[in-house]
Amino acid sequence: MSGHQGSAIGAQLRGSARTALLDAALALVRKQGWAATSVQQLCAAAGVTKGAFFHHFASKEALGIAAAKRWSDVTGLFFANANYHQLADPLERIFGYLDFRSEIANGPLEEFSCFAGTTVQEVFATSETIRAACGESIFSHADRLADDFRAAIKLRRLRAAVTAESLAVYTQTVLQGGFLISKAKGDRAPLLDAISHLKRYLALLFKEEPGR
Repeated sequence: MSGHQGSAIGAQLRGSARTALLDAALALVRKQGWAATSVQQLCAAAGVTKGAFFHHFASKEALGIAAAKRWSDVTGLFFANANYHQLADPLERIFGYLDFRSEIANGPLEEFSCFAGTTVQEVFATSETIRAACGESIFSHADRLADDFRAAIKLRRLRAAVTAESLAVYTQTVLQGGFLISKAKGDRAPLLDAISHLKRYLALLFKEEPGR
């Protein structure tokens, strides 16, 4: 997440002990991982007591489920307000979405990577409830993309038989993989390369002019 995205999202996360704890979870987990983030660290970052933590959440796992939902709500609003939605052509909106993804990939890696993707890599085999909450976050974002893919398929002839849903999930697969490899390398270049390759693939699939 970029600095201006972080600021926009951060402004929506203030207000109560509960949202302060969720804010802390979104920031700390993307930076250091789920297992390395303790309840004590969450309380310190949120400026609340452990008593306040357990007043709002029965366990760290319960907070993880709520944090995944919060991530969906806040990032969903952020992307919903992006300018690419003003484009009339659905395929141009998809390319606009990918361009927007590239634009916001600035600053520390933890500021533009995904809370749900980061968390699910650690907990998929140990917490079914958090895995499901993170999966819902990722797939709900894909569902919003699927609407534009569905409209684009109606307007254009494709080179292969694919569904809007599969293309939307594939887009998220590329992005989540880009986040992971960028973290492994320590810079954003792999993510930007992955987005560029995805755009070229979509241009060929939808029979767009080369060079996009």
